Amino acid sequence: MLATLTLLLGLPLTLATEPPTCAPLVPVTFDNSTIPGLLGHWIYISGASRYPPHLAELKALKHASFSIFPSSHEDELNTIEVLRLNETCVVKNVSKIHVFWHNSTLMHVDDQTVSIAKVIQSDKDLLILKHISHDFPSLSLSARTPNVSKEHLEEFKAQLHCLGFTEEEIFSTSEKDACPGEETGEGNTDPQPE
Repeated sequence: MLATLTLLLGLPLTLATEPPTCAPLVPVTFDNSTIPGLLGHWIYISGASRYPPHLAELKALKHASFSIFPSSHEDELNTIEVLRLNETCVVKNVSKIHVFWHNSTLMHVDDQTVSIAKVIQSDKDLLILKHISHDFPSLSLSARTPNVSKEHLEEFKAQLHCLGFTEEEIFSTSEKDACPGEETGEGNTDPQPE
């Protein structure tokens, strides 16, 4: 009896110390509703990457927002980005996002930089991207508003921990660092185009 009681009392401690179960990231399969769901204004919230060019940008990034809108081609989207890199506001006027329907991936082309990502299934007001960068893990979270629920943020951070990232390797932006006019996603007058 004492052995059974000791076992039952010790079981919660054993369960509490086990690492969390990592649910697999489930990519979205593109269909006719996927792309319209991506259109509009987004605010970059948090992310982590071990890909050196992305990591350098994450370290300098204080705030970012972007708008995705249709282009004249079915397999292409346009995007405008407003970034605060350290103390400088930058507007990247129009870059392209190529849509690859056959493997449900997006490719962002910006000057000489190419990034490929899969959209991960999540809440309709969240945009989680798993970046495919030369076998370097990379995940980012954007949202329709700067106010992401604590639960959604914790779930995202748990996924980053499952990918092997520590708290120190996770970079988050702050709404207080938004560029003038960026808060609403309209009328960015102060930043200078890159």
